[in-house]
Amino acid sequence: MNAHASTARAERSHPVHIGDHLREWRQRRHLSQLDLAGDAEISARHLSFVETGRAAPSREMVLKLAERLEVPLRERNVLLVAAGFAPAFPQRALDDPALKSARAAIDLVLKAHEPNPALAYDRHWNLVTANRMVAPLLDGVAPHLLGQPLNILRLAFHPEALAPRTANLAEWTSHLLERLHRQCEATADPELLKLYQELKAYPIPARSGPLSSDNVAIPFKLRHGGDVLSFISTTMIFGTPVDITLSELALETFFPADDLTARRMREMAANLK
Repeated sequence: MNAHASTARAERSHPVHIGDHLREWRQRRHLSQLDLAGDAEISARHLSFVETGRAAPSREMVLKLAERLEVPLRERNVLLVAAGFAPAFPQRALDDPALKSARAAIDLVLKAHEPNPALAYDRHWNLVTANRMVAPLLDGVAPHLLGQPLNILRLAFHPEALAPRTANLAEWTSHLLERLHRQCEATADPELLKLYQELKAYPIPARSGPLSSDNVAIPFKLRHGGDVLSFISTTMIFGTPVDITLSELALETFFPADDLTARRMREMAANLK
């Protein structure tokens, strides 16, 4: 990742009209005007006029172009406002009555996943909620890292958090950095770019070699109570959100990668009752 270029891009003045915004998103997606115009079923000439400010797009065109460019909902509102229209996508707190069914679904997934750990986090990887199996795994983490907002990537990399207890630190953190890198490239979010630079500065060892052919996924291996617990993870998002909060929420569920881990998690859950 060209961190200097990405940071400079994020920190320079915001585009002043809809054309600047569209051009930046098109270039970020590595599309030509002809490519995007074809996808959006408009002429390349008209798109060029919109980008240069010689033509004003309709509200429907802004939304259509944003969809083709896979612009996050938060930024689609920015595009609409830049074009002179009202925002289309609300952003509610997770405890808002309108999100009651979504919050119930989140709680159901987290609870049902016990005795294994599961958590939900926002677009900046800050913890939103977690099931009761997460807290025991955070024993020994420095208290100042457990305050709000609790950033789960920082926990993985920080020498006063989980890094010293992660048995495959190089592989696991490299995997996380790659995920964050893709997110930075997709969104150019300044906060994510800043987080990326912070995490890269931590003293993380380089990968020693390729993964064993026995692995089906990169595991998270955590030393806990004299054992090494091994997990594989899955990430879930809401499939058709029209609320910004829901669109930026992800659920991470961890599954035991071996019999020892499954047994220890059952024992841990029994001790929490």
